[in-house]
Amino acid sequence: MRIMCIQHVDFETPGVIENWAARNTYPFHIIKPYQGDSIPDMSEFDFVISMGGPQSPRDASHLSYLQAEINFLKEVVEAQKHVMGFCLGAQLIGEALGGKTLRSPEKEVGVFSITLTKEGQSDPLFYDFPSSFPVIHWHNDMPGSTHSSVLLARSDGCPVQAYRYGPRVYGLQFHMEITKKGIEDLITHVPGDLKPSRFTQSREELMQNNYDAINQQMIALLDRLVRC
Repeated sequence: MRIMCIQHVDFETPGVIENWAARNTYPFHIIKPYQGDSIPDMSEFDFVISMGGPQSPRDASHLSYLQAEINFLKEVVEAQKHVMGFCLGAQLIGEALGGKTLRSPEKEVGVFSITLTKEGQSDPLFYDFPSSFPVIHWHNDMPGSTHSSVLLARSDGCPVQAYRYGPRVYGLQFHMEITKKGIEDLITHVPGDLKPSRFTQSREELMQNNYDAINQQMIALLDRLVRC
């Protein structure tokens, strides 16, 4: 399984995903289009992971690398590659398939529970997860629906937390890949995101959360997706 990871900012890394790939001896290549990296030929990989970032798909009109990624994601979905997007990455997948990114009713920053829909409870990735479980949030927007999207999860602050866009294509508005070190990096680089709100944890609360358990669930999802 040859994996290509698209990163959108230096401080939002693949986190535990890179460790998982190394343990499974999967070739893992990170590209950074915001730094001028070009996207490799589609024949060079089997699985595309699109990470989060402070950008919005609404910026694509003046950030050419985002529009190029949207076009690219459309092609890889059509080629039936494995695709998973987190936060911004999920929104870009939605845009690639005709959905429009929307503003979430609430900003969410911290660890809060999501609830699986009926479809989520029978989904090949989430079928034996608890009906409600904690994940990491750091967002203002949410991905748009398409003709093929199936809503898998929601939260009290955001009605769209996960879409299955196809048998091998998932968009997760939340995060499970971020390690505690990744949280420290986010706190350092985007402290303005911690402005108090209904679903925003303080710096102290963020550092007290159990990220190891969430990271282990991320590994379970990845193991299942590569078998799809």
